[in-house]
Amino acid sequence: MLNDWTHVPVDYSDVLRRAMDSLFKTFENFSEGTFIVDKDARVVWINKRYAARFGFGDPEDAIGRDCEAVIPNSLMREVVTTGKPILLDLLETDREPLVVTRLPLKDDFGKTVGAIGFALFDEMKALTPLFSHYSRVQQELIATRQSLAQARRAKYTFASFVGTSTASLDVKRQARRAAQVDSPVLLSGETGTGKELLAHAIHGASARSARPLVSVNVAAIPDTLLEVEFFGASAGAYTGADRKGRVGKFELADGGTLFLDEIGDMPLALQGKLLRVLQEKEFEPLGSNRIVRTDVRIIAATSADLPALVASGRFRADLFYRLNVLAIHAPPLRQRVGDIEALVYAMLEELSADARPRHAGQFVLHDDALRLLCAYSWPGNVRELRNALERAVMLSDSEHIDARALGSFMGEETVTPEPEPPRASTEEETVPYAQAMASFEKQFLTDALHASGGRVAEAAQRIGIGRATMYKKIVALGIAV
Repeated sequence: MLNDWTHVPVDYSDVLRRAMDSLFKTFENFSEGTFIVDKDARVVWINKRYAARFGFGDPEDAIGRDCEAVIPNSLMREVVTTGKPILLDLLETDREPLVVTRLPLKDDFGKTVGAIGFALFDEMKALTPLFSHYSRVQQELIATRQSLAQARRAKYTFASFVGTSTASLDVKRQARRAAQVDSPVLLSGETGTGKELLAHAIHGASARSARPLVSVNVAAIPDTLLEVEFFGASAGAYTGADRKGRVGKFELADGGTLFLDEIGDMPLALQGKLLRVLQEKEFEPLGSNRIVRTDVRIIAATSADLPALVASGRFRADLFYRLNVLAIHAPPLRQRVGDIEALVYAMLEELSADARPRHAGQFVLHDDALRLLCAYSWPGNVRELRNALERAVMLSDSEHIDARALGSFMGEETVTPEPEPPRASTEEETVPYAQAMASFEKQFLTDALHASGGRVAEAAQRIGIGRATMYKKIVALGIAV
């Protein structure tokens, strides 16, 4: 069957005119009100229903008046002045608010000659699903932003660095001084000594505390992705790039602090780019010609020997000097043995709450367990100490943890403290006091030497006696070194 073309208009503009007429009539019939203004925002036409809503029994009485005189709070004048539509808005009236849309009317040369407005709904319940969805999305966005802001705040304070030993107090004194200035800080020390904790504490006590603290673990990110991680990338800058681009950590940390953990693992090529950003305070995201200004305070941390890396050519000397403005060394746990008891009970309080949240009791250590902890060298430092205590708490059947229970969760070099000598059952078995003390002292010093790897000076410092005294006792008691 052939198509019937007899009714197709010869002039296609007629089709457009009919479409516009149809669209206007549809809106006029189904909307709550329609009115048109000229280029001076005077009413040209208003339908009877809309005129009656605003107190005009005859629509002709509204013609020629300013739009605000007919419809209070009208924004039609803004539409004809700017030539821009207001697609969806709420118009407050003395009754229910109206959902309205306003469109400019233009001539063939694009000049605004008037505007037309439609009141789409007079009952807000018609838009309840839309408003509910918008409200839910807004709440989720607010919650996400709050969560992200919380994640980028300092989690630790100087009080979190537990210890009153000379080494600990010196570190906290230096860190508090670093918080008062804006220079780069380089934190060094073995793994598990609390470098990240110090970084958080410095940021939290600084003038930048209200701004973000952004962390990057250099060792945990592949070299090929580090540049994007730091500086971001424009859309399509590399294969697999996000179509919206990616914001780098420098941009996220603007105004705040950027913590670069394990800086010694940074590839040489990126070290030069980092140095330039620190000096020029600007960078270009990957694949972009956009210059981004940045105001970021750098706190770097490393467990590596950076001077040795510089000497071997694996770390740029100029970057090292740029970062090494304020240097703070976090001491290993074996050099702050006096802090172990305070650390243990601070950790046990937290671990007890996590392991038995509805149990009022607290885990405690026997004296022999505490002596065992103090005699151990702790190669993993505070992190290893917490790990041992956490395992003991989780697997212990009792709240009282002794050396035997704790020793199985420590490293291979654990020194098992000598058990208490059995109580004498007869007079002949009684050991003289001097002999018992000499035996105990010999075992105690032997354990200290073993825990220190045979280093006499370190063993003496650990147990709190002079090095000369330690040598005298070794000779007197016949201890093999």
